[in-house]
Amino acid sequence: MVLDRVLDLRGLINDLVVDGRMAQVDANVLLGASRTREQAIMHPLAYVASQNLEDLQRPGKTLDGDTLSEWLANKARLPLFHIDPMKIDVAKCTEVIGYAFAKRHGILCVKVEPDHVVIACTQPFMGGWEPQVEHVARRTVKRVVANPADIERFMVEFYTLARSVSGASGATAASAITNFEQLVELGKASDPDANDQHIVKIVDWLLQYAYDQRASDIHIEPRRDVGRIRFRIDGVLHYVYELPANVATAVTSRFKVLARMDIAEKRKPQDGRIKTRRSDGSEIELRMSTLPTAFGEKLVMRIFDPEVLLRSFTDLGLVGDDYARWYSMLTRPNGILLVTGPTGSGKTTTLYSSLRQVATDEVNVSTIEDPIEMVEERFNQTQVHHKIGLDFAAGIRSLMRQDPDIIMVGEIRDLETAQMAVQAALTGHLVLSTVHTNDAPSTIARLLDLGIPSYLINATLLGVMAQRLVRTLCPHCKEEGHITSEHWQELVSPWKVNVPAKVYRPVGCLECRNTGYLGRQGLYEILTLSESLKEKVVPDCNLQDLRRLAMKEGMRTLRLSGAQKVAAGLTTMEEVLRVAPPPEKAS
Repeated sequence: MVLDRVLDLRGLINDLVVDGRMAQVDANVLLGASRTREQAIMHPLAYVASQNLEDLQRPGKTLDGDTLSEWLANKARLPLFHIDPMKIDVAKCTEVIGYAFAKRHGILCVKVEPDHVVIACTQPFMGGWEPQVEHVARRTVKRVVANPADIERFMVEFYTLARSVSGASGATAASAITNFEQLVELGKASDPDANDQHIVKIVDWLLQYAYDQRASDIHIEPRRDVGRIRFRIDGVLHYVYELPANVATAVTSRFKVLARMDIAEKRKPQDGRIKTRRSDGSEIELRMSTLPTAFGEKLVMRIFDPEVLLRSFTDLGLVGDDYARWYSMLTRPNGILLVTGPTGSGKTTTLYSSLRQVATDEVNVSTIEDPIEMVEERFNQTQVHHKIGLDFAAGIRSLMRQDPDIIMVGEIRDLETAQMAVQAALTGHLVLSTVHTNDAPSTIARLLDLGIPSYLINATLLGVMAQRLVRTLCPHCKEEGHITSEHWQELVSPWKVNVPAKVYRPVGCLECRNTGYLGRQGLYEILTLSESLKEKVVPDCNLQDLRRLAMKEGMRTLRLSGAQKVAAGLTTMEEVLRVAPPPEKAS
């Protein structure tokens, strides 16, 4: 193939018409239109994609950027490459080609291998740049076609990030991070400052990138010579980037400055929070936590999306009989409702959604939290402050004098807090809180272990909901799968439930970043304390007997709840088995 033809708008449109992808009438309109500024600055393929024209070979669908990129790749007989920034080594790729050269030729290095480099191009019929790249990289070039809009976007992002990291790390040639292997190199410049413009840009990029990738947590982890950045997306950690150690330290310091933490204190853990405003005007809060490690401070940021407060129980996956049982307890005038599960299982989201259901103008909803995770105007929220003696127990004691109807306690973790929650329930208040146990029946044993008498548990506890989060299948790419009766019985045991007629398996596409999963929903196990169950709640409570009776009265285990979502085509058996403990071991 002779690589000397520039892909212009007229040539692109003519090729689309010849290949039967674009209607002649649409082509005439585009070719007859006067040249606009948008047309002048946009790549021809991106401009055609912006017109939302019908694809003749896919009735009802348009010629979007991805479709046109795939067509162009086939036309040029080159592989199609989808740019996933989380799978690209930005530092290596930006070293192969300079920004000015990449911009001039519309190319972007997307992979560096020992013997070749992969270059995504916007002009697949032009190849005059190849010899220069091969000479500089000392590797052969493999050309691929990618969406021109993606190439232009990530070209700016990648090179801006690379310049910022390079500019920040230029302050010193070695790590001066505080760790147990501290090495002082004489004659070296100091580390970059937290307010350095390069550090500011890196922090801005990191936050925007995390929001775009739907991350729930950001981890900045110091190592001997580098700082690793990882995102938690749909409950799974993904490697993102490596920064030089001194740059990672400065980035951590920058976050500490923004969160009004003590940047000089690196010996003990600290907590803080930041509120950010995105370009679309939405506000997102981040809760920060630092922890001293062998190689410096580790920083973890939990991202609280304000849309979480707007999610209904249906969005959370609490539907049908489970919703009816939970709502019936939630609308009781007094008593204790507990939500249990490990860290990151969605307990706080469930509590906030529950409070929103009952927070009307006629009731006073007050919370005591550590810390306040999401601010909601309909609640009266108080944060624990241990330095001045304001803990959960003291907070409940004070709230009792604030004429509350509903009290939410962040967590019951000791006897004093549990006693105050019981006292509040006995005096006519509805109390919601969380505990850390593996399943719903185990919560009874936990309260007894804390020292709450069985008769007070029977008098105040309305019910317990255990929960887990499972990744849901991507609706854009999931396919029918197969499941054996033996594997199905492993999931639903001890119940006898027929194998569903249809199940699905993950595949992977652009929408889900080739994971096969997109978003998460809850699995729920709801125990309602009936009169017969109260007879089982005694000082020497037999947990297995309690669990069996609860199941007989309608409590569905976490695994059975998961099996229902598998049968509904929402998730997979592997996901449910990964997060939900077997009933006999959930203690």
